[in-house]
Amino acid sequence: MGLVLLQIQDYVATITINRPASLNALNSQVISELSVAIDDLAENPEVRVIIITGSGQKAFVAGADIKEFAEFGVTEGSQLAALGHEILFDKIEKCPKPVIAAINGFALGGGLELAMACHIRIASDNARMGLPETSLGLIPGYGGTQRLPKIVGRGKATEMIVSAAMINTEDAYNCGLVNQVVKPEELLPHCLKLAKKIARNSPSAVKSALKAIEGAFSTKTNGYNVEISEFGKCFGTDDFKEGVSAFLEKRKPNF
Repeated sequence: MGLVLLQIQDYVATITINRPASLNALNSQVISELSVAIDDLAENPEVRVIIITGSGQKAFVAGADIKEFAEFGVTEGSQLAALGHEILFDKIEKCPKPVIAAINGFALGGGLELAMACHIRIASDNARMGLPETSLGLIPGYGGTQRLPKIVGRGKATEMIVSAAMINTEDAYNCGLVNQVVKPEELLPHCLKLAKKIARNSPSAVKSALKAIEGAFSTKTNGYNVEISEFGKCFGTDDFKEGVSAFLEKRKPNF
């Protein structure tokens, strides 16, 4: 059995990281399997929204698998981070379909970085989040020093990173790290309900919206120009024609 399980239903794909005995820690195999899954789902017309979660109730992902890199040197460490960015974390952030992190339990180190690469984060109220790398003589290497300040602000991000402390869901919600907090038994049903609501909307418009939002955080493009371009492209889609027709005919659109 692989370390990543996949279920697709009603245009929603649920990816479950399946290493409960290791608190779903990210090792090279998990990262590789997640990368392949994201590639496949991005191209699958039967999928409009993706949910990522961890197996069991204890952890979303409790971090990277330290045993894999305990003996690494400078070059190997740099390569490890660069490869992770390339094949997984940047890929999730730039995915043309919304990716929701269903955070069930610990989301630490690489686990929190995985959640932050997702577009939306929903947490169970027993979740705990943090970037403990400085307590190991490291810094976050999968985008944590870049994404966390953009999400929660520089001061809060700096506090979390240099203190290596965990925060609870109340703190995470208050600083904007998670969108919503729900009871553990409600986590996946809530995420599925949100995913299905998104899936009812125009897939092409959702894709354009994600691209425009990404433009707001890119140093290589002008976000306003990206928005203008994507807005214009929408007028050339069948979804636009269906959406307007449905509105004028006072019916629900069939995208």
